[in-house]
Amino acid sequence: MSVDLLNIARTGVQASQAQLGVTSNNIANANTEGYNRQVATQASTESQRYGNNFYGTGTYVSDVKRVYNEFAARELRIGQTSMSAAETSYDKLSELDQIYSQIGSMVPENLNNFFASINSVADLPTDIGMRSSSLSSAEQMANSINQMQSLLDGQTTQTNSQIESITTRINEISTELGSINLELMKSQGEDSQLLDKQDALILELSEYAQVNVIPLDTGAKSIMLGGSVMLVSGEVSMSIGTSIGDPYPNEPGLNASIGDKTLNVDPSKLGGQLGALFSFRDDTLLPASAELGQMALGIADTFNEMQSKGFDLNGDVGSNIFRDINDPLMALGRVGEYSTNTGNAAGVSVNIDDVGALSGGSYELSYTLATNSYQLIDTQTGEKTALTLTGSELTGGAGFSINIASGAMGDGDKFDIRPTAGAAASLKVVMTDPKGIAAAGPTLTTDASNSGNTAISLNSMDSTNAVFQSVNGSSITFELNTAAAPNTYEAFDSAGSSLGTGTITNNNINAFGMDFDITTNGTATADTFTFDLSFAEGDNSNAVATAALSNSKLMNNGTGTLTSVFENTKLDIGSQTKSAEVRVGSATAIYQQASDRVQSESGVNLDEEAANLLRFQQSYQAAARIMTTAQTIFDTLFSSVR
Repeated sequence: MSVDLLNIARTGVQASQAQLGVTSNNIANANTEGYNRQVATQASTESQRYGNNFYGTGTYVSDVKRVYNEFAARELRIGQTSMSAAETSYDKLSELDQIYSQIGSMVPENLNNFFASINSVADLPTDIGMRSSSLSSAEQMANSINQMQSLLDGQTTQTNSQIESITTRINEISTELGSINLELMKSQGEDSQLLDKQDALILELSEYAQVNVIPLDTGAKSIMLGGSVMLVSGEVSMSIGTSIGDPYPNEPGLNASIGDKTLNVDPSKLGGQLGALFSFRDDTLLPASAELGQMALGIADTFNEMQSKGFDLNGDVGSNIFRDINDPLMALGRVGEYSTNTGNAAGVSVNIDDVGALSGGSYELSYTLATNSYQLIDTQTGEKTALTLTGSELTGGAGFSINIASGAMGDGDKFDIRPTAGAAASLKVVMTDPKGIAAAGPTLTTDASNSGNTAISLNSMDSTNAVFQSVNGSSITFELNTAAAPNTYEAFDSAGSSLGTGTITNNNINAFGMDFDITTNGTATADTFTFDLSFAEGDNSNAVATAALSNSKLMNNGTGTLTSVFENTKLDIGSQTKSAEVRVGSATAIYQQASDRVQSESGVNLDEEAANLLRFQQSYQAAARIMTTAQTIFDTLFSSVR
């Protein structure tokens, strides 16, 4: 029995030493990120029979395991993905909100200053200094819009850079996980240190995108992003990356490379930081830029149109203050052609016909050969509109038409249409002579015998029209017959000589250099209206009318002012920021709950480990004492037989 006693003591010492080692390792790694607590499982060795009884022969450490709960770890990864997405959205939106709140405040302020300067010109229409000051205000306003667009472009560039950096880190993690899987396959997944490192990398990966973990029989783990992109399959590592944007190069997409194959990835299904960054760029930055462009088009069109209704200080019809809304520079970026198109349509362009009807949205233009039809889909609302092709022009868009310079679309060809793109960056004051401000305007006189059932409003004057040039400085009279279809008109010069006749189309007349709309109840037979085109140097009627437009609802089909377009964007971004802040709070609470659960199971409790340390120390000492006792017994036995 003494031999057995020594063996029992030896196994007890070894087991206690192993327990002390595991406990000590737990204590040493209490602050190690990603470390999972380990426990040693002890079991008794096989008993031996002596006589009619079985006696124990000692103990041994049967296993050293990580304390790991796959369900809790999965919940932690999900919480990490949600929290990272919420934090990223909040950080980006907060930055954009500050831009709109601080720097962006200059845009409506400078527009109001420009309106005020036009009002000052109305007070002193012949004052060159006042006119020069007004042009300076126009330039300052245009510069503030240019600067705002530059800041939005900077945000887009920064976001794209962040996306690229994240994909680089994801690929690094993918490579590391593949290497770890290879090592785990050699040990059948028994190496706790490698498993801890693997879990730490997977948890980091869950910051960037939603992660699905698939355990394999070999001890390795396959990793999928967003449930659709295989990133790691056993020891094989895949990669993801960015691709040149289609149809806009400055809006890169996401792809996954598997061997020699590359697949496009839908970022909206990834979640995490990647999903949040793509969502911020596509759902916040791009609409904000489009609405800023809408405002720029509204400003340019409003003031240029008012110029065409009046006379400058030289007595000429006013010329543009701002770059024309359909100038090639203002139209940059309105059309994006997909690389998958098979047709030969070239020079596709967008012409703005009615700024007030623009929504600031984007559209998808598609062609179907079977029905020979063109369709426009609002990418925000999903509303579909059939377009009509007349010659090379597609009409039916909300405030715009599409031109095809040459060639034709192929079946299934698509184009991305952004009517307001590029306008904010290209808005520019083109007037250099302060005398060019059209402060004066023509005087409209109604004949005393008119029925009173018809009224007209001037849209513009065309100084290049030959007839207009002949009557400019005197007057032109229109006699309207709106009693029965077809409605007709006849124009006369100041001497009463007829200039010609025509048909009223859609309650509008555009003839002899005069463009005006008609409002009637259809009962007038011969109402007469005279435009006095003589220039009066002190006249300020057109400047007064221009200044009064500051509060007019010219945008979004008569529902918003020029400044409200910008203010609505600002309010929307502020609302998104507040919502993102709330999401951060909720996501953080959920993540913390999951983290606490993991820590309660897998984390190191120093109080518990200290108690274990004392317990195993005592068991070690007790086992060592058995060895001393056994030695004493042996010595006594040897002494008795001498």
